[in-house]
Formats: sequence, structure tokens, C-alpha cells
Amino acid sequence: MKPDTIVLVHGFWVTPRSWEHWITHYEAKGYRVIAPGYPGFEVEVEALRADPRIIVDVTVPAIIDRLEGIVRELDRPPIIMGHSAGGAFTQILLDRGHGAVGVALNSAPTEGVRVVPLSQVRSTFPVLRNPANRHRAVELTPEQWRYAFTNTFGEEESRALYERYHIPANGGILWGSVLANFRPGPQETWVDYRNDDRAPLLFVSGGEDHIMPPAVQRSNKEHYRSDTITEIREYPGYAHLLPAQEGWERIADDVLAWAVEHAR
Repeated sequence: MKPDTIVLVHGFWVTPRSWEHWITHYEAKGYRVIAPGYPGFEVEVEALRADPRIIVDVTVPAIIDRLEGIVRELDRPPIIMGHSAGGAFTQILLDRGHGAVGVALNSAPTEGVRVVPLSQVRSTFPVLRNPANRHRAVELTPEQWRYAFTNTFGEEESRALYERYHIPANGGILWGSVLANFRPGPQETWVDYRNDDRAPLLFVSGGEDHIMPPAVQRSNKEHYRSDTITEIREYPGYAHLLPAQEGWERIADDVLAWAVEHAR
């Protein structure tokens, strides 16, 4: 029996609103679509900007617990799709036995992926330049947003998407992802790359992505040593905010077709 539900997991600096086009697109195809926010993120973008303490208080274990709880309540394993940090969370969910299949779009790296391109350093520098940001919610300026998320977009469109989607990000989680490779033992974004019981996984890479460039996606994919299907597709000309870039419908249809074909 094929999955009838798609779970969409957002990343940092945005909320479930960033999936708005994909939600209606997949619902029109007859799927039930769930796009959960992180704990406390049930409010709108404007409320999170006004009270960033909600963002500071969230943790990776709390995010995973919330997502696991949602998936467990479903009648059958869903298709899980995650963007950016949501791609890393998708990998964690699959590693824990959830989902019929997973898609990680412009995914953040899981523990052990040490490829750090210069464009990624520049994109995350607003957070990593100051260790005190580990205890803050850090916003991007419109210029920083355009470099990290919408570098292939026009300036006017980039600014409009900034106003609609952008919220500050949890500096502590971002710092933790950097330090994970230098601390002993498994950290919060650890997955078992040799887990043969994991559902099939597709990495999707935007060819012009600055914050999670193709090199990061290729490295993440190459870390997997299990017998389970793990594939990667690259879309030239696409930036990090791939779900909102012109032509997103083709990608949404491509990854859905792959997911339906490989769902177990």
C-alpha cells in the first residue's frame, strides 16, 4: 500500500509557511500534507519575530520528539521531505525507523560530514562569528538572506520572500552542528550510516546553493554505506530556497515520483 501522507519538515530561518506552494500542490494530487512547526513554532512568522525567545528555547531533541510523535500517529508510514535543517531531521527520522521513504532537499549535514565550502562559511558567518550567539536567536539582514537563500533570485523577489518567510535562527543549534564533529561520542545529528533497515533516501541539491552547496550533499550521500537505496539529484541554477524558486513544480513532481517508486 503506497503512502497517502506527505510530511514536510522546514529548516532554520523559516517556518512551515516556506512550504506553502508544495502543500497546495501535493494536496491537489490527493495527498494529505502535514507541515509541522518546531515546538512553539505553531504561531505565525510575525509572532516569532516579535518574540524570538521561542526560537532560543527550542532544541534538536525536542524537534525530533515532536516529529516522531506526529509520524507515529499516522495509519501508515508517510513520505518525509525535509529542506535544509529539515533534511538532516529527515535523515534522523529515517534512521530511527520512521517513514516509507525520505527526500532531503538542500540538506544540512548530519554528524561526520566535514565538507565546509567557503560559501557556506559566509552564509553562516552571521551566527558563527560570535560565540555568544549560542544563546541567541540570530536574524539575517535582507542582504545576508539573499546571499544564503536567494542568490539566483531578483532583488525585489528576494526581499518579498524575506518579508514573508524570514525569522531568526537558533544560534545554539547551529553552533552545535559545527562542534558535533569535534566532540567524542554521537551528538544530536548523528545517524547510523550503515543502517540497512533505513527507508530509501533521495538527496536533492540546488546547483547554485550557497549555504548547503552540492559538495555538502555529495559528501552526506557518500557517507552512507548501507544496502538501502541512497541517491542524489542536482538541479542546476537553483538556490537554497529551492521550494520557492521558479520551476519548483517540476522538482516537486520529480521527487514525489521518485518517492512513490521507492517507498517501501
